Amino acid sequence: MTLWECRVHPKRSKELRILATGYATLAIGCAVAAWRRDLPGVLGSALSNLIIVWGYLLILQGVAVLNGRKYVRTSAGVLVLLALAWAIAGVRGQDVMWMYLSAIPIAVACGLTAGELARCDGLKRLQSLRIAILVSGGHAAFYAFRACVLPWLTTLFGFRFLMAVSEITMYEGVLYSVVLPMTLLRLVREETHGQLLLESQTDYLTGLGNRRWFFEEGARILSSSDAARSVSLLAVDLDHFKKINDRYGHETGDRVLKSFADIARSVLGRHAILARIGGEEFAVLLPEHDSIRAKEAGEAVVKSFGETVTLGGNGVGVQATVSIGLAQFGSGASSLGDLLGAADQALYRAKSLGGNRLESAHATVSSAAA
Repeated sequence: MTLWECRVHPKRSKELRILATGYATLAIGCAVAAWRRDLPGVLGSALSNLIIVWGYLLILQGVAVLNGRKYVRTSAGVLVLLALAWAIAGVRGQDVMWMYLSAIPIAVACGLTAGELARCDGLKRLQSLRIAILVSGGHAAFYAFRACVLPWLTTLFGFRFLMAVSEITMYEGVLYSVVLPMTLLRLVREETHGQLLLESQTDYLTGLGNRRWFFEEGARILSSSDAARSVSLLAVDLDHFKKINDRYGHETGDRVLKSFADIARSVLGRHAILARIGGEEFAVLLPEHDSIRAKEAGEAVVKSFGETVTLGGNGVGVQATVSIGLAQFGSGASSLGDLLGAADQALYRAKSLGGNRLESAHATVSSAAA
């Protein structure tokens, strides 16, 4: 199943292939473990344990690649130390190694895997990530218990207790081998779905939200706003943009649009709902901004953009300006469209006054039933 997902999620094909190899390696190790008594001396137990640990390390590697990291040296070191431990234990220490000490590298590998999953910043909103962390971390804790606590409990409760824990280990391993792969598959699917959703809501040129996203987010914010909450809207339009395209070309025009988007993002901050809703038209919704604070933010955008020189495709510097209309929730409108309309009227007034300025709507607007 994991290999099949490589065809559906090509961006994660490397990670999926590593994970699939890890699962297969675990299966091979378990098969060898079933026949370990048929091999001479300590060879069967040592070989099966090394293969199983290698499988866990491959799973760690696959998860680490999600973060652009690698555990090649760490994995090689763990395998070398484990091989040395088996060589030192020999036939006399075979049972102690198999029952207790062989669990240590498994606990380490699973603990590191849980840590790498916790570092996946871009996936932290996904529910499947929390499940994967819980499964991997729980598996690490179980094997740490087997290595550190079980020897002491065995001396208290005897061999039957050890056999009972060994049986529990088998069932816990089956649960891990089913739940973790399915959870990681779901994680990759949710990530792909989120990326597709983001692309459908993003303007391809500027990286800002598009018109559809702006109205969806705006409606959500306005519907959750109470009467005391301040919400402002900025309608933005680049001045004389057609002349820039005609004189310098569309490539330079695109660079000017990108430059404005970067400046607006930097000045307005991450809480602003900023979108490109037309060719050179932008809209900004500012939650928790009264008219004074919104005017200061808008004028800062006007000033910063007016002082910026954008390097055109032919190497010529282009200096553009922007006009902004401001509307504030107050009394009169019943939808986001009405609020945008009031801001547009203020924008047209800013244009008629020569541009490169911000004008506020004459009447404030609000929605009692937004």
